[in-house]
Amino acid sequence: MSAWKKHEIFEKNSIILVIGILVAISVGGLVEIAPLFYLKSTIEKTEGMRPYTPLELAGREIYIREGCYTCHSQMIRPMRDELERYGHFSLAAESMYDHPFQWGSKRTGPDLARVGGKYSDDWHVEHLIDPRSLVPASIMPGYPFLAETELFTRDIQGHVSANTVVGVPYTDAQLEFAVADAIGQASPDTDGAYDFEERWPNSAVRDFDGNPRKVTEMDALVAYLQVLGTMVDFSIYDNKANLR
Repeated sequence: MSAWKKHEIFEKNSIILVIGILVAISVGGLVEIAPLFYLKSTIEKTEGMRPYTPLELAGREIYIREGCYTCHSQMIRPMRDELERYGHFSLAAESMYDHPFQWGSKRTGPDLARVGGKYSDDWHVEHLIDPRSLVPASIMPGYPFLAETELFTRDIQGHVSANTVVGVPYTDAQLEFAVADAIGQASPDTDGAYDFEERWPNSAVRDFDGNPRKVTEMDALVAYLQVLGTMVDFSIYDNKANLR
């Protein structure tokens, strides 16, 4: 019997066809799902990754609240045009503390996965207040109210606590002093800043919005933007690729 004749069995018998479909789907599903039961993690080990500080986490909440993710993605794909424009492609580990992640597929504006350190704090503040003052062709709306709105700190500890529930490894001290650390990170030369540095080594401490009189939502959002893509030393991965 030819292969074509054998295939007629499935074409003429709907029950056999359904069984065949179920078998094919089951095999495919097992191939994808079974490894997850014995792998400890599907995320590569990456040095430098840490949870967001309370101020950065508050900035991330503002980023989500204002719908920034609807125009900006945070996922650089391994394609030459994206690598040349944005930098090293995104790693899974970079989103390990993002709940929810901000990958996205819509790019009305540029990808922000590597925006940290690309521009100064002053640039970000001016751009957020009046985007067209720096990018004349921009269609991004302005957010001048962020510079005037004092950061609401009452729910910061709750945000940190919620993240611990889903596995973000905040310490007890980081959770207990979350509000103080949010203020301290944006208040250099204060006791709060020194305490923050003890609990959050290798994290930036400075007045992000240029207004030392108060900690604003602008401080939080700029702190978040400035940390994106800065935790991982990508030169390590580039050197490994060159050695292959």
